Amino acid sequence: MGKRSRQRQKNQSSGVGRDNRDNGSWGAGYADIVKENQLFEDYYKELGLVPEGEFEQFMDAMREPLPATIRITGYKSHAKEILHCLKEKYFKEIQEVEIDGVKLEAPTPLSWYPDELAWQTNMSRKIIRKSPLLEKFHQFLVSETESGNISRQEAVSMIPPLLMKIESHHKILDMCAAPGSKTAQLIEMLHADMDVPFPEGFVIANDVDNKRCYLLVHQAKRLNSPCIMVINHDASCIPSLHVATDGWRDALFYDRILCDVPCSGDGTMRKNIDVWKKWTTANSLHLHGLQLRIAIRGVEQLAVGGRMVYSTCSLNPIEDEAVIAALLEKSEGALELADCSADLPGLKTMPGVSSWKLMTKEGQWFNDFSEVPSSRHTQIRPTMFPHTDKDKLASFHLDRCMRVLPHHQNTGGFFLAALVKTAPMPWNKRAPKARKEPSAAPAPAEGAPPTEEVPPVGGEDAPQGDQPPPAREPACGPPPHKRKKMFGFKEDPFVFLSEDDPVLAPIQSFYDLSPDFPKLNVLTRSHEGKKRHLYMVSKELRNVMLNNSERMKVINTGVKVWSRNSDGEQFGCAFRLAQEGIYTLYPYIRSRMVTVSVEDIKILLTQENPFLSKLQSKAHAQAKSLGMGSIVLRYQPNPEEPLEPQCPIELCGWRGKTSIRAFVPRNERFHYLRMLGVEVFRDKSGQGGAPREDGEEPGEDGEEVESKETKQDTEMATGDIVGDSDGKMESDQP
Repeated sequence: MGKRSRQRQKNQSSGVGRDNRDNGSWGAGYADIVKENQLFEDYYKELGLVPEGEFEQFMDAMREPLPATIRITGYKSHAKEILHCLKEKYFKEIQEVEIDGVKLEAPTPLSWYPDELAWQTNMSRKIIRKSPLLEKFHQFLVSETESGNISRQEAVSMIPPLLMKIESHHKILDMCAAPGSKTAQLIEMLHADMDVPFPEGFVIANDVDNKRCYLLVHQAKRLNSPCIMVINHDASCIPSLHVATDGWRDALFYDRILCDVPCSGDGTMRKNIDVWKKWTTANSLHLHGLQLRIAIRGVEQLAVGGRMVYSTCSLNPIEDEAVIAALLEKSEGALELADCSADLPGLKTMPGVSSWKLMTKEGQWFNDFSEVPSSRHTQIRPTMFPHTDKDKLASFHLDRCMRVLPHHQNTGGFFLAALVKTAPMPWNKRAPKARKEPSAAPAPAEGAPPTEEVPPVGGEDAPQGDQPPPAREPACGPPPHKRKKMFGFKEDPFVFLSEDDPVLAPIQSFYDLSPDFPKLNVLTRSHEGKKRHLYMVSKELRNVMLNNSERMKVINTGVKVWSRNSDGEQFGCAFRLAQEGIYTLYPYIRSRMVTVSVEDIKILLTQENPFLSKLQSKAHAQAKSLGMGSIVLRYQPNPEEPLEPQCPIELCGWRGKTSIRAFVPRNERFHYLRMLGVEVFRDKSGQGGAPREDGEEPGEDGEEVESKETKQDTEMATGDIVGDSDGKMESDQP
């Protein structure tokens, strides 16, 4: 790998700005670091981005710790219940707390975020540790975050997905996705209708750094979606993909693209204190070219009529307006900036600028590229300056860009621009028709790549047909694309089951799956041996995977729906239901269901193996009528009981000979119990009871033996659930 490639990879994988704005932490540290940088002040004073008379406020805000913000997962049917719990319990109690004689301010909702699903607080970790009541609030946040019901994310990081105007059928690409907070938002928006288990759309989340991709997987997995795929590529030359449509092999173009590029991160100074010491204008000069290449590759893969949101957490026009202006010029009218100023009422932003200057780290200013000495032409490029043609510059409407300044609403600094594609990019206008796949070609073997030869990776023209690349790059065109390289850890294969796979027949019979159950969407992670887990993806993602298996490096996809259990065959099915996939599977399951009440759920989640007789009469009768094995525990809300949860709940369970149990991960147990009004507090060790080790025999009651993979998910001790406990928690750190 050459020096430039290594540097590009380093720049992308560092993600200085993205990491720091995505993971909104509680409070700030590094108090001893001097928050001064004269070059920074001189640069932004000269640029005039801050309104006249506000520069001191701007700098004062930059030196203050960043408030913490939380976002409630919006697509989950439990969002209203969590919001109710926060407002009626924790926030009210916080208002009564005094720390060192000072009464705390309760968290406040972000005025511009829909449905009060995002909140801001000035409480730091230090304050949280001073009060047992606040520590309970902290534990609530940690637990709900691990369950995927709450995300801790910086306020400005929440804005880009809101400007994308996502609908459930949209095909979405997140180009530089790690660590994944905004990816999670995209998934939530895709699943806005919880009654649709498989939306037509999907999210492909990409990052150049292999290790950071696993942070991305962790974020995405909390949402249990069958419509997310994580891939590992350089965003500036991310491969073009294909899909099969009615016998035709078509190029995949995305309806929505999030282009949240690596940046210098000077908008994150409130949290990333190191930026104060390290900031120079050279950072922006080094990143401008990479940012432009990523943005160009993004609009190439955008469908006509689609929308791409470009964002950075840098306030510097070299990384912001300069990139957008260069992109608009190269597009020759194929792109236009959308006016988003009224999309988020309550959000205060500054319009983009059409005039800026460039400064070197030595403090030398340049107004135009003609002033730059030839010795600096390799570091300073023409695209870094405003267009010299004033009429053309005005036609770009750069004022439609949006800049968030920290002192206006007590946030970090941020830049956004929404681009709409009105025509193919000018260097791809003469693409021929897509090729038709041979109609008589046999279906690909299990997990095998498609038989049709995949064309080489290239620009937007490559996936649309056999058009050879032009002998000479057009003047308006992007930089030449480099051939992709596969690197990083080798993943287990993704193998789709055939419709007549012997594994599926007993599952279909045992759970009485409806005829429309999409068998072809089930996959496993091995070609040979016993299948340990079964996963599901949406039909559209299956299409992408089968037609691009050799073009892209898939890190993770699918939601786990079944897991093999020891000696399961004796109960009629070798696979038990997995809680992660229950909301995906539930619409297709027609048997093995027990309707439970609030009191039943409390018993199931606080007792290890309660006898069937402890259930209320309706649930008891239904459970007794079922044979042993995996079951669904279903709660239906009662509108006449407003104090009970007003959202449906589906839990995985196990029906033993005389007892019943819930197979629910620890933090989800806590989540459901809180919804039911049960005070949840961990013991001092933070650990639950010890489950049986893999290989132990089932008890005489016929209980399933937990595997090592599931014991962490299901561990729970009755000592963890207490009423009005004043005990103290040894919690996970946020």
